Amino acid sequence: MTDSTAKSVWFITGCSTGFGRQLALHTLSLGYPTVVTARNPQQVQDIVAGHEDHALVLTLDVTEQAQVEAAVQAAHAHFGHIDVLVNNAGIGYFGAFEESQLDEVRRMFEINVWGLSAMTRAVLPGMRARRSGTVVNISSVGGIAAFPSLSFYNATKFAVEGLSEALSQEVAPLGIKVLLVEPGPFRTDWAGRSANEAAHAIDDYRDTAAARASTVRNYSGKQPGDPVRAAIAIVKAVEAEQPPLRLLLGKAALGFARSKVKALSADFEAWADVTQGADFPD
Repeated sequence: MTDSTAKSVWFITGCSTGFGRQLALHTLSLGYPTVVTARNPQQVQDIVAGHEDHALVLTLDVTEQAQVEAAVQAAHAHFGHIDVLVNNAGIGYFGAFEESQLDEVRRMFEINVWGLSAMTRAVLPGMRARRSGTVVNISSVGGIAAFPSLSFYNATKFAVEGLSEALSQEVAPLGIKVLLVEPGPFRTDWAGRSANEAAHAIDDYRDTAAARASTVRNYSGKQPGDPVRAAIAIVKAVEAEQPPLRLLLGKAALGFARSKVKALSADFEAWADVTQGADFPD
């Protein structure tokens, strides 16, 4: 067992690319004991090079319960405990609601929602016993605001938002914190090979879903968001004495979120009388 009492132990899923990779590189550079996981561990060997004394590489597919349990047990055996769980593993999918292939949608839910849930449930008993810990769920601005062509992806992230918000209220009295990370467009592989799309297009959605998907695909690699700076921001939030429940990342995310709040407020106020009139009379 490695002595990790001085620094928090991080456990990060989906480290082969994107946020997971950059976050693992950053935590290791800061000296944090870090469990670096991927479905193919060969893809993350370069991350731990030079940090072998405080790194542990594990094979992990978050949709395989046996692998989830084995990975958490291995982390505890090696480092003694887990202080920060980062649920980063996830995929995207492009397609209008009506076009979407349900087998692909179910696969996305298995990874984005049920895989995240399995990891969290496996780690929480240790955090409860220690009365400390942080669960970091990588959501998206798409968990706040929805967009054409992303209806089912939005649904997975809206699920993560609701789950995390309720979880935060359940575990706060136990000394455990929950952080929702909501990135806008970043230069990760999310819009590249990590996201499949509907096999058959319906022409009626050409100007909505198809147009949006084309814009996002063509934007891949040119997004304003910097994953390296995102990793720094995530660690800063986790280390904060009073971290936020929601951490938006990037100017675009802030703009989309503000627009959503404004739209919600407009609807609420415009229909306030009707809304309040649905109660029994005083």
